[in-house]
Amino acid sequence: MKNKQYAFVKANWHADIVDQALVGFQEVIPKEQVDVFDVPGAFEMPLFARDLAKSGKYAAIAAAALVVDGGIYRHDFVAQAVLTGLMQAGLETSVPILSVSLTPHHFQETEHHTQIYRDHFVVKGREAGKAALHISSLRDTVKL
Repeated sequence: MKNKQYAFVKANWHADIVDQALVGFQEVIPKEQVDVFDVPGAFEMPLFARDLAKSGKYAAIAAAALVVDGGIYRHDFVAQAVLTGLMQAGLETSVPILSVSLTPHHFQETEHHTQIYRDHFVVKGREAGKAALHISSLRDTVKL
């Protein structure tokens, strides 16, 4: 049986943190089965994930971002738009699109706080990898 391919889309904002989700994801799914794509920010993820899903190449797609309150806009609105967009993309294409997009209530760019989120993103990446494998396997059992 041919190995399935998975896509991992990651936002470049806070890349030192967000990239750790890929580390966790690839602890579960081998690197050679994961195509990695960088997008400018979280807001660009839903459209690109939808385009990847339409390609028919991927059993599932994970999208990772850290959306923080930068004091300029309502980050919670951005986060909600991203999650809604990712869900809509999955529903439109029938390809599972998983979110590793987090929106902390209080994020400070200190080394201590940054390390906490780096570690957390590894865990969330692992969880997304397990979810991707599980949902693609489950869909195989019902012949989707």
